[in-house]
Amino acid sequence: MYYVNQEQIAVRLNSIPALSEAMKQLQEQWNGDIIQQLAQERALHLAIEIVTDVGSYLIDGFLMRDASSYDDIVEITAGEGVYPAEMTPLLLELVSLRRPLVQQYFEWESQQLHPLMKQLPQLLPQFKQAVEQYVAKELI
Repeated sequence: MYYVNQEQIAVRLNSIPALSEAMKQLQEQWNGDIIQQLAQERALHLAIEIVTDVGSYLIDGFLMRDASSYDDIVEITAGEGVYPAEMTPLLLELVSLRRPLVQQYFEWESQQLHPLMKQLPQLLPQFKQAVEQYVAKELI
C-alpha cells in the first residue's frame, strides 16, 4: 500500500488557478516596471516549486526512483506517466529557471516578459488535472 501525501499535493495544486490568473494579468498588463519584474520572478518561482514539490511527493509516495535534481523530478514523473509527454519539455524549461531565479538573481534579465509566462497559464492547469487523475487512478 502506498502512502501518498494527498493533502500536501492538493494544497500545492490548488494554488495553480490563482497563479495562472496572476500570470495572465502580468502578460496582459506588462510594461516592465519593477513591481511587474518582481511579480514575474515570484510567479515563475512559485510555478517551479509547485511542480517540483508535487513531483517529490509523487516520487516518495509511489516509491518511484529517487531524484537527483529538479530535472530528474520532472523526468521521473514524466516517465511514470503522471502527465502527457508533451508537457515534459516545458516543465524541464521551467525547472531550469530555478538556479537563475534563486541563486543568480542579480544576473536575471527582468525587463522582458519571460516566454514561459505566455505558456504557463495554460500548462499549469493541465498539469494539475493530470496529477489529480494520476493519483486517483493509482490509488484505486
